Amino acid sequence: MQEKLKPGLYIVATPIGNLSDLSARAADVLARADVLAVEDSRVTAKLLHHIGARRPMISYHDHNADRVRPELIARMAGESVALVSDAGTPLISDPGYKLVRDARAAGVVVTTIPGPCAAIAALTLAGLPTDRFLFAGFLPAKAKARADAIAELSAIRATLIFYESGPRLAAALAALAGALGPRDAAVTREISKTFEETITAPLPDLAARYANAPPKGEIVIVVAPPGAGAPASEDEVEKALREALERLPPAKAAGEVAKAFGADRKALYARAMILKSDA
Repeated sequence: MQEKLKPGLYIVATPIGNLSDLSARAADVLARADVLAVEDSRVTAKLLHHIGARRPMISYHDHNADRVRPELIARMAGESVALVSDAGTPLISDPGYKLVRDARAAGVVVTTIPGPCAAIAALTLAGLPTDRFLFAGFLPAKAKARADAIAELSAIRATLIFYESGPRLAAALAALAGALGPRDAAVTREISKTFEETITAPLPDLAARYANAPPKGEIVIVVAPPGAGAPASEDEVEKALREALERLPPAKAAGEVAKAFGADRKALYARAMILKSDA
């Protein structure tokens, strides 16, 4: 008979594609935990079948987290609870952080079993700077909110990482290209699966490639930091400045575009004032 795990919360990273990526330690925890808190029991059942284990499961996701969380915390006083998502590392774009927060507040021991993460895997495939990066999750679905989110990130001197779905990829890339110009970028999908693919190109080229050809699979977009891509043309800088002026006063618009393109801020401000007066 296997020895029981000590009571507490175990954060278990699971494969994002190839089931062989599950670590031996993760498999051991999943096989011995008293209960698994899962995003989708059907998905986790396949993983348990792969390692020859059967464990009780409780659904824990965006729609029931507030209701289920107190029950899970109570069980951790005397039981081991393993938290898993459908794929990758829990807490990355899911409500798991609230469970960790409340578990710590209740004095529960929290342990992580690290492993696959689509954001980090895509970063290693993109061939873009890795010394500083920012994971930004999913961009908003609505155009105005998406544009605002990209504008907020545009001046950050770090490689940007986004998750996206196939049907929304074209709109996301078009918005990124419009706001960030010809920065180098990568679209990675189906990581560690049979049809893994990474396409690298400047953002406008990627936007054109996927404009009428939404890909299948789970997708990660990786975008180079300001100044790391090909130099922008005067027309591209002008377009970005006009778009920024629709949202910001001249000084802030000039600053945003200067950081995004590595351009002269004073010259952009002067041009912004002319555009503003002509409007």
